[in-house]
Amino acid sequence: DDYVAKPFSPREVCARVRTLLRRVKKFSSPSPVIRIGHFELNEPAAQISWFDTPLTLTRYEFLLLKTLLKSPGRVWSRQQLMDSVWEDAQDTYDRTVDTHIKTLRAKLRAINPDLSPINTHRGMGYSLRGL
Repeated sequence: DDYVAKPFSPREVCARVRTLLRRVKKFSSPSPVIRIGHFELNEPAAQISWFDTPLTLTRYEFLLLKTLLKSPGRVWSRQQLMDSVWEDAQDTYDRTVDTHIKTLRAKLRAINPDLSPINTHRGMGYSLRGL
């Protein structure tokens, strides 16, 4: 939608291209919200909603649930979750994951008591139910 008459300066063309790209970028930016089943993940805002209800999560609960949401159905061992969520995984007990999963389940159950999206795989770890 732009026109440059001859003779033209290469700087002028570059400036017009940059302006055009900036304009296109404004309209084509994807939504930061990712829908996964009944969950909505907004990473830039560090917010997760379930059944359109925002969850009040701690930092580690958010990171844990985000990790599970990124690959629903995958079984994550405690150690894998610790390595992916905690920066100092060596200084953290593996039961810490269990405690955070327990509080996550309680927060999810408060919104919808009929569903439990986090599965326990005895002796293996945790997964998010295929959504």
